[in-house]
Amino acid sequence: MQPSLTRRQQEIYDYLREQLPRMPHPPTLDELCQALGLKSRGSLHKQIQALIDAGLVEPMNNLRRGIRLTEEATNEPEASDAEELPLYGYIAAGQPIEAITNPDTIAVPPPLRTPNPCYVLQVKGDSMIEEGILDGDWVVIEQRDTARNGEIVVALVRGEGATLKRLEKKPDEVVLHPANASMQAQHYHPSEVQIQGVLVGQMRSYH
Repeated sequence: MQPSLTRRQQEIYDYLREQLPRMPHPPTLDELCQALGLKSRGSLHKQIQALIDAGLVEPMNNLRRGIRLTEEATNEPEASDAEELPLYGYIAAGQPIEAITNPDTIAVPPPLRTPNPCYVLQVKGDSMIEEGILDGDWVVIEQRDTARNGEIVVALVRGEGATLKRLEKKPDEVVLHPANASMQAQHYHPSEVQIQGVLVGQMRSYH
């Protein structure tokens, strides 16, 4: 399975998959900058290094000599069924923190999303570890403003910070439950909590 890539990394990777077989020699960073219409060689170097770390490309001795796809990437089927979803930065999985808007997108395969509008957040914290949701994981969220008791939700608390917790609704309060025995449930008046989505999928990188 292809590692999760940012929109720019996916663009570079797709270009290499399509164009490398037609090139007389592996492209250098300068040649890639020109081909992709990029002005910053330093920025491209950072993206190529991320692709190297992901095991998708490798340098020819060094980056000045050019780059090529790894054998694994060359044999990987096209992920045409993966959809690019908005990546909105970090979500708290501990104390509520502000969700950081991020213009990147991330490819998500069909089994990890629903037909309804979805987005992706990255987990920051360890309050959901007993649900197998670890710091650094990406969670796929179906965007909606209601949820059932027991669902894991993205909740905006007091209009200030978003947190990932299991929802319990009572007539006069909303309880947000962590999945960490060392942490306490959080109790709020219903007017203080706004549901922003429900967990439907999860991704993890082992790099």
